[in-house]
Amino acid sequence: MSQIVNHGIDLVECARIRELVERYGERFLHRIFTEKELAYCLPRRRKWEHLAGRFAAKEAILKVLGTGWRDKIAWTDMEITNDPTGMPHVTLTGESAQITRKLNIDKIILSISHTEHYATASALGLGK
Repeated sequence: MSQIVNHGIDLVECARIRELVERYGERFLHRIFTEKELAYCLPRRRKWEHLAGRFAAKEAILKVLGTGWRDKIAWTDMEITNDPTGMPHVTLTGESAQITRKLNIDKIILSISHTEHYATASALGLGK
């Protein structure tokens, strides 16, 4: 049976993400999001909400890891995808994956929600 090892939550203003994209453009997008994430978010009518949701999810994951964004962790070490029902899933690589192994976290489950103005995400790190 899995146990909760750690929990993280984050809240992001959608306008903040829009402003960062308008200011830094492709540089910001490709530093923060993977190609799969961009392919999912950018064509959507409410793309700022979807981008903000993924940003919030990544911040919540960093809280699960207990690290914040620092050292060798890259934003793109965390990829948020959706299954056919819309449920978000996380895939970790690089330094983020190494930290989860050190913490004995086997899986991270996510919940993402957004409105026109805010996006929020909650992440649970599960282990045995």
